[in-house]
Order: sequence, then C-alpha cells, then structure tokens
Amino acid sequence: MPNIKSAIKRVKVSRKKALRNASRKSALKTSIKKCREAIANNSTAAAEIFRMTVKDIDKAVAKKILHKNTAARKKAKLAKALNAALAAKQS
Repeated sequence: MPNIKSAIKRVKVSRKKALRNASRKSALKTSIKKCREAIANNSTAAAEIFRMTVKDIDKAVAKKILHKNTAARKKAKLAKALNAALAAKQS
C-alpha cells in the first residue's frame, strides 16, 4: 500500500474504474451471447437483437473497454452469422 496521498488516491480510483469496466465488459459479453443464441435459434427478433448488440459494442469502444479492431471483428462475425441464418431461412 502506498504512503503518499496522491498514490493512495490513484489506487482507489483505479480500483473503482476496474470494477466499472468489469461490469460493463460482463454486460457486453451477455449481450453478445444473447445475440448468438437468437441467431442460432432463427429467432424473428434476431435482426433487432443484432442491432442492439452492435450499439453496445460501439459504446464499449467509446468507453475504451474494447479496442476498435476487436469491436470490428466481433461485429463482422455476428453479421456474418446473421446473414447466413437469414439466407438459410429464405432457402
């Protein structure tokens, strides 16, 4: 534990931020999981859930929880799965 006042505050602030980021990241993972399940089940609401998930991913990038390339990869993977599911549904 640091002895200097400013270092003590830094420890407190970084712990608080780490907790906040962990909860946001957990919520994002849940959102992605729900989207994958909706796509796998050929749900009629899959497109809407996908749209909300993309919004959550973009918010995570804005809050610096995810790197922009990671977010792009996750969105592309979900979009590819959704398009495949929609194509299979139409066939």
